[in-house]
Amino acid sequence: MLAAGMTAGATLALGEVTLGTPVVLAPMAGVTSPPFRRLCREAGMRGLPAPAGHPGHPAEAGAPFAPAGLYVTEMITSRALVERTPETMRMITPDAGDPVRSVQLYGVDPDTVAAAVRILVEEGWADHVDLNFGCPVPKVTRRGGGAALPWKQDLFRDIVGAAVRAAGRASRGRGHVVPVTVKMRLGIDDDHLTFLDAGRAAAAAGAAAVALHARTAAQYYAGAARWEAIAQLKDAVPGVPVLGNGDIWSAEDALAMMATTGCDGVVVGRGCQGRPWVFTDLVAALHGRPDRVRPPLSEVAAVMRRHAELLVAHFGDEDRALRELRKHTAWYLRGYAVGGEARHALGLVSSLADLDARLGALDLDLPYPGEAAEGQRGRAGSPRTPHLPERWLESRTVAPAARAALAGAELDVSGG
Repeated sequence: MLAAGMTAGATLALGEVTLGTPVVLAPMAGVTSPPFRRLCREAGMRGLPAPAGHPGHPAEAGAPFAPAGLYVTEMITSRALVERTPETMRMITPDAGDPVRSVQLYGVDPDTVAAAVRILVEEGWADHVDLNFGCPVPKVTRRGGGAALPWKQDLFRDIVGAAVRAAGRASRGRGHVVPVTVKMRLGIDDDHLTFLDAGRAAAAAGAAAVALHARTAAQYYAGAARWEAIAQLKDAVPGVPVLGNGDIWSAEDALAMMATTGCDGVVVGRGCQGRPWVFTDLVAALHGRPDRVRPPLSEVAAVMRRHAELLVAHFGDEDRALRELRKHTAWYLRGYAVGGEARHALGLVSSLADLDARLGALDLDLPYPGEAAEGQRGRAGSPRTPHLPERWLESRTVAPAARAALAGAELDVSGG
């Protein structure tokens, strides 16, 4: 069943941007490059009802409409964008044909974040900006960023407010205001939960939606996501859309999350690794349709080949493109009985010709392996003590001297 109050094919409004399907591809470093986003979006489009059965564009004329949901860039740093580093500019390259360009931005200094938002909006790089307050990676949290930042209530409020105001001013003349949303975690650990305070602050600052990965930074990706917290957040921010994230491995998981929490949509990360076609399933399910993709190995191989072609076009360097593909090969082949030697060889390909030879040597008649190809994917890791700035937990506010240090912290993760 669908979430309470939701009908098949329901849309979701993020400010003046409308999603024809309430599903979002989560940013994943080194994974959600423009080629992979394109594969996911095209798969999502295949899950839509026939044109005659698809809901019309409900937004005002000219406002962005994403029929199959949002497909967000890898996280970029505000400092790197302001500095216009070449790799960051490559990372915000729009996925060709995407009707709504969505960029996720990380930052710890309100002025720098605002400057980055102005660039994204004024230069037409984004129709939607998402602020990352959920990253648990040590190089980010040890500088007070990502999942560590909402602990400092004043800094969190200032960053979200600065981003919303910058987007509003920079949107003048565009015909619509670029919405700013927030993605966050439950908190630093079980003793330092921040999601309810942060959700209320984001709503008060004008955020168009709040997404919650229902784990703490200390959990990293281990253990079960606590969906009950998504329901708590939904109750805490009436009138503001809440998106749920965590442990969505299938379309049925997405429906279950929405039904049990009342959230307005879902954010999918590791569940699509090696399975861009899961977006066909998700979009179909959220439109009340039973269609599900269960590809034989021949179809998986075709997707891998197209992924490689798109990577070559994106990077303009065949060797780099195939090295990027290698990280995806084990995910693509999960559950298929191709043998360890073939898996190893595909993890070493360095050219399209090499890839063709390796794929051609597989038994492409292998059927979909069922449960062996499904379920949890990617590295969950294990719970760990978050790395934080010295004395970070002693106060919920940032001392003036500490703000100056934070302004320079983005340099450590600059370059995308």
